[in-house]
Amino acid sequence: MNRGRPVFVLHEHQRPRHHFDLRLEQDGVLRSWAVPRGLPTRPGADRLAVPVDDHDLGHATYEDATKSIADTGWWELEDRDERRFVFVLHGRGGARRYALISTGQGALLHLLKDQPTDQAADQPADESDPA
Repeated sequence: MNRGRPVFVLHEHQRPRHHFDLRLEQDGVLRSWAVPRGLPTRPGADRLAVPVDDHDLGHATYEDATKSIADTGWWELEDRDERRFVFVLHGRGGARRYALISTGQGALLHLLKDQPTDQAADQPADESDPA
């Protein structure tokens, strides 16, 4: 699915209590954040994102009795500074743009108002098309 692009996975955990982990491939590992209430579904509904230990890339497909994959795909970095980075997740339901904002004591995950409109980048090229 990712065609050589950096992978992301959103794990849904049932233990020790229900939560999600967002994992982004970067520098050969999956950088990870616990997001207790899941990804924000509307702008202004920011979610706590607690940095957790990095995981090896094999964890991108890992599931067990208490951990499942809620979403997966690839991601791209759009902008970064010392306080925040803006990225697009290209998952099963299409593309969504988020910002991860450092608060100094943790982070907030924010769904941006300006969302991608061109879904063509998520689709494989049709090699039979002469154009």
